[in-house]
Formats: sequence, C-alpha cells, structure tokens
Amino acid sequence: MGYASHKFREYLWDRGSRPVILPRKNDPEVACPKWAYRHRRLVENLWARLKEWRTVATRYEKTAASFLSVILIAATANYIKT
Repeated sequence: MGYASHKFREYLWDRGSRPVILPRKNDPEVACPKWAYRHRRLVENLWARLKEWRTVATRYEKTAASFLSVILIAATANYIKT
C-alpha cells in the first residue's frame, strides 16, 4: 500500500490523524494544507535526531510506556543541546 493511496488516507482519518501527504500527479486533489506540508520537515528532522539514540532507533524498550519515556528523554536532551 503506497503512502499516497486513498486507502492509507482513510486509515489515518479513522485513527484521528490528519494526513499531510500530497497526491500523486495523476490522482485527484485531496485536502492537504500547504502550511502543514511545508512544516513536515520539522517533524522528520526531529525523528532523525531522535534516532541518533540507539534505543530509539532499534526500539529496545519492551513496553510502549518505557519507549515513550526514552523518546521524551531524548527529545529533552536534544532541546537542551540546541
């Protein structure tokens, strides 16, 4: 399933998210705010910095709560560093 597919967009809407994926050239227009698409890089850059932490990149943590706590610690360390 491609990320720009209609089925994937419906899946995101059903989960309560708002997809920020531009359609392919041959697809009909979909609601994708330009400001949100322009700022996607901020989220992608944050994930790239978080994945510098080995435990975040490899998901060593067994539970979702402990994984979230590692992400929060990594994000805090990144914020303090910058």
